[in-house]
Parts: sequence; structure tokens; C-alpha cells
Amino acid sequence: MTTLQHRAPRRDRADWRGWAFVGPFLIVFALVFLAPLAYSVYLSLFRQQLIGGNAFVGLDNYIQALSDPQFWESFGRVLLFLVVQVPIMLALALGAALAIDSGRLRGASFFRILVFLPYAVPAVVAVLMWGYIYGDQFGLAGNINHLVGFELLTPFAREWILASIGNIVTWEFVGYNMLIFYSALKTIPAELYEAAALDGAGQWRIVSAIKIPAVRGALVIATIFSIIGSFQLFNEPNILRPLAPNVITTYFTPNMYAYNLSFAGQQFNYAATIAIVMGVITAVIAYVVQLRGSRAEVR
Repeated sequence: MTTLQHRAPRRDRADWRGWAFVGPFLIVFALVFLAPLAYSVYLSLFRQQLIGGNAFVGLDNYIQALSDPQFWESFGRVLLFLVVQVPIMLALALGAALAIDSGRLRGASFFRILVFLPYAVPAVVAVLMWGYIYGDQFGLAGNINHLVGFELLTPFAREWILASIGNIVTWEFVGYNMLIFYSALKTIPAELYEAAALDGAGQWRIVSAIKIPAVRGALVIATIFSIIGSFQLFNEPNILRPLAPNVITTYFTPNMYAYNLSFAGQQFNYAATIAIVMGVITAVIAYVVQLRGSRAEVR
């Protein structure tokens, strides 16, 4: 009886030790995530006025954002970017992962490094490099146009600028997604391949019946990451803007719109509102994709 009474307090103290380990993470999480989010929500409920200063306006900023044509134009642009660019990028990444995992590709290790290498290039450097290639007056595109005698390549034209940015993003992130898929493929037990070979299954049958189902979870994760990245599109158009100022506007993407509202227009409250609206939209779409992917995986 006495021994049990002495052990109970020790069990209680052991429970608090877990909080001691988790505590530093929770503090950092609160400072770098929860606090900025709460401050953004706070800012979105106010508006800087000429008379009266910073006044509480409730949901007026959100009503203005939902009826803002520039916001919806930028949102439609990144949505189109998402629908077109993400499937192409993931298909290329999956194809590269399957090729490396097949065992029939000569120099697979070199090929894997070659595909992944663009992801190791800093984003700013990559965009500047592609900006020089796209230059129709000084870059590779300009040289090709001069060679053929007419404007064959116009990457900075209004009808091609989104595709040009999509090409840069695809070049940057195919290798990253390829590694995600390749890692998932390496977890497939060798017994499955042996059983498929005994049943007389060919390579295409193995890919469709074994490999593709095995990477479904990784495909969902890569899709969610790509959706978030598409809605956060900022670096590429912002860096390319000096090269195509008449095509890439200050509201080319929602992130650019919020950035320019805040730092160029000094409209911090409305910029916070745009950021929160985009965050909610991104979270909802990512959750729907995750939910559908989980249901498909269960089936």
C-alpha cells in the first residue's frame, strides 16, 4: 500500500516531462505561426482612414476583397496555373521516378542527380537565369528570333507569360517531386514483383497494378504541396516583372497583390485581408484534395 502511494506522484511527474520536451516547439510555433496569424486577423478588422486614424470596420475589408476585380483576376490566373502546370509537373516527376526505379535505365544515379539538380539551384538564381534565356532583345530567345528573321519566340508576350513562368516552376520542382515518388517506390516489397513475374505480368502491368497504387499516398502529398505552392506564386513573376512590366502587373498573383498593397500602397489592413482570404481558400482546397485522396487510398 505504501509503495503504491509513493509511485503515483512519480507517474504524475513523468507526464509533465513530456510537456517539457514539447514546450520549446510549442513556444516557437506560437511565436512564428499563431502570433502572426492572430495579428493578421486583427489588422484585417481595421482600416486606416484620413479622419479618425485606424478605425474598426469589422468585416468590411472582407466584403471589399470578395468584390475586388483585381483580386479575382489574380486568383483566376493562379487557378489556371494550378490546373495546367501541376498535372504536367507531377506527370513528368512520376515518369522520371518510374524510369529510375525500372532498373533498365543506364546511369540511373547520374540521371537522378541531373533531374534533382534544378531544385538545388536557389529560386532567385533560377528565375534570373531563365529571364536571360527568355529575353527577346538580349537572350537566347532574341538570338533565335534574329536568326530566323521574325519573332518566333516571345516568352514575355501577354499570351505566353503564364506558360513561361510555368516552365520555370516545372524545371525547378520536377526533381523534388521525383524524389518523393521514388522514395515511395522503394518501399514496395520485392515479393510483389516476384509474384507478378510468376503470374506472367509484363512491365506495364506491374506499373499499373503495383507501382501506381503504391505511390498514391505520395501523389496526394505532392499534389497538396503543389496546390499550396501555386497559390503562393510570388518569386517568379515578381523577379521577372522588370523584364515585362506591361505584362506582369502588381496584382499578377494574389501574393503579389498583397505584397504591393502593403509595401507600395501602405494598405496594411487590406493586404492582411487578402492574405487571410487566400489562406482560407488554399486550406479548403488542400483539405478537399487530401480527403478525396484518403478515400481513394482506402478503396
